[in-house]
Amino acid sequence: MDFSVSIIVAGALVGFAVGLTGMGGGALMTPIMVMLFGVNPTAAIGSDLAASVFMKPFGALVHQRAGTVRWDIVRWLLPTAVPAAFGGVFLLRALGDGEALQERVKYVVGAALLLAVTGMLARIRLDRRRAATVTEDAHVPVRPVATLLIGLVGGVIVGMTSVGSGSLVIVMLMLAHPRLKANHIVGTDLVQAIPMVAAAALGHLLVGDADLGLAGTLLVGAIPGVVVGALVSTRVGGSAVRWALVVLLTGSGLSMLKASSAVIVTACVAMALVGIVSAVRGRRSGSPRGPVEEERAEAGVRV
Repeated sequence: MDFSVSIIVAGALVGFAVGLTGMGGGALMTPIMVMLFGVNPTAAIGSDLAASVFMKPFGALVHQRAGTVRWDIVRWLLPTAVPAAFGGVFLLRALGDGEALQERVKYVVGAALLLAVTGMLARIRLDRRRAATVTEDAHVPVRPVATLLIGLVGGVIVGMTSVGSGSLVIVMLMLAHPRLKANHIVGTDLVQAIPMVAAAALGHLLVGDADLGLAGTLLVGAIPGVVVGALVSTRVGGSAVRWALVVLLTGSGLSMLKASSAVIVTACVAMALVGIVSAVRGRRSGSPRGPVEEERAEAGVRV
């Protein structure tokens, strides 16, 4: 294991963001490793997934103890999510090999990051609409076909990019089960993500992408970062951090897609302005708490 201080710090910052907001793990870690540390995209994806296998159980355990896991939904997600995540690894390999593969993977990750941004924006809007118009229920019936499709789509994206287990899957679950309580959606997602991410990590390990030393170094910073972020989130709101993640992921995604500097700056500034306007409107209207604040209030500290 290479105890690089810079990688440990990066892991701690990403872990803190995840603990504070519940979003951004794979979406942050993979582009950071590629763009800041020069790690090959496939190795970055595999290493991030390997690290996530050890991070996910922290939050899942808290939600299991709080009783906020819908095991019936988990059972309908896993039959498609696990094989799709494993198969996504080999689908990625079908893009080629050598430098050509690495370049193509950058485009795939860039597209996944922008999709994650879309998912995060949708989640912010859905949370507000649910709080204003939807009566939440912990016992809404599961929708088997929709849930199987969510597992399939989410698994493939996670296997190919490591992005989506904490953002895209949650949004799809919200759309499929609009009345299900927010903390139950998060708890359910965290539990199903463990075998899904493990399957993807195993696939990358088999093809030689996962660097366990790099994953271990990331965890040295990420695990305490997640814990600290979760503790801080019980005392301060995470809205500003969520919008900062939206801006950061927008810039990272466009950079992976090799957009011009002008396009990247314009898009990031636009997202920042939307976030500022949203925050101002929220204060004026006395908007409800965000998803993380609701989860903490009902289920306790989540990591």
